[in-house]
Amino acid sequence: MMHSVIKTLDKVIGFKTAQAHCDIPCKIYDPSTALLAALSCVRLMDLIKEVEDKASIGVADFAQISRLVSEKELACTEVKEAVRIIWGDYFKAPQFEQVANVHDLVHSIMLQASKCKQGIDRLEGEKLIGLVNDFAEAFWFTKGVATYRAACPYPPMLDVVYPDLKN
Repeated sequence: MMHSVIKTLDKVIGFKTAQAHCDIPCKIYDPSTALLAALSCVRLMDLIKEVEDKASIGVADFAQISRLVSEKELACTEVKEAVRIIWGDYFKAPQFEQVANVHDLVHSIMLQASKCKQGIDRLEGEKLIGLVNDFAEAFWFTKGVATYRAACPYPPMLDVVYPDLKN
């Protein structure tokens, strides 16, 4: 009965939907989400550049640029969200002792992701990937997991940090 009352109230009032990491904590954290989002940011910058380099631009191109910019900004927000959750929920005193500069690193990621939202300079996107790679290495270090860097197998084919799970 309570469920039906709440459901009816939701139809009338329209409760806002909240989305968040579970905060149980589930102990399932992985910086790959942030890395994929940072790669998406750079890829979207590349696609914007492809449209910019066309000899002539039509209405469809302007619509495409609008969609690409929107997705780029969402990707940057996803980087910030994924890093913030790991930093805020996973990192505790023992991890802060292992990675003394993690606060500065996270702050740098936040600033760099904002810079990427504000522009379309690929070099800024590459800097974001570099910072997120550093964060991924720090995260896996606190887990005692070795890492390696390799080019991702899809555009923009930049080096990213992977956990070496074979050892």
